Amino acid sequence: MSSNKHNLIVPETALIGRATSITPSLPHAVNGTILNDEKPNNCSEIILGMGCFWGAERLFWNQPGVYSTAVGYSGGFTPNPTYEEVCSGKTGHSEVVRIVYDPLIISLEQILTLFWESHNPTQGMQQGNDIGTQYRSVIYTTTPDQLTYAQHSKQCYQQSLEQQQLESPITTEIEPTGTFYFAEDYHQQYLSKNPNGYCGLGGTGVCFIPL
Repeated sequence: MSSNKHNLIVPETALIGRATSITPSLPHAVNGTILNDEKPNNCSEIILGMGCFWGAERLFWNQPGVYSTAVGYSGGFTPNPTYEEVCSGKTGHSEVVRIVYDPLIISLEQILTLFWESHNPTQGMQQGNDIGTQYRSVIYTTTPDQLTYAQHSKQCYQQSLEQQQLESPITTEIEPTGTFYFAEDYHQQYLSKNPNGYCGLGGTGVCFIPL
């Protein structure tokens, strides 16, 4: 199982999933926003994966200009997966955070600076001791401009790593977003509800310097 969890499955072998979606029943535990597919007209959205989604979500809900966050699953094949299914490695999904933000207060550059600096994007199908395809580093964009900047930022951070003699290639998957599936209620804002809970975030110590 350990070796298999390093390899992404193909659609033909993915779990079948279900037609019924998981819909959060409670508002955001920190800022009170309603967790659904809607967002204010002045806000943008991006989906990021950087290992276990608990710590990643806390990183972003604390930022000024972030309207709301939610954890979920994306990038795979199984419709409306459960957490247990995602952890099996048989859905193709990664654990992600959906970030809804006001670009007049917090820029995409600021968000991706936090992303690059707060995890190790060179580790492939794991993040620290968390092993499996669901822990891979991902950026799923919602506009062409986001996609272009995300790809540029990857080049910038690769150069920064190399300048610090860290020459492992960045493995971050950067793609236009597909369907975002909300995770179960108990995962939403987990570290607000469980302040002493597990947080797997850990960066390389290298600063992101835009070129």
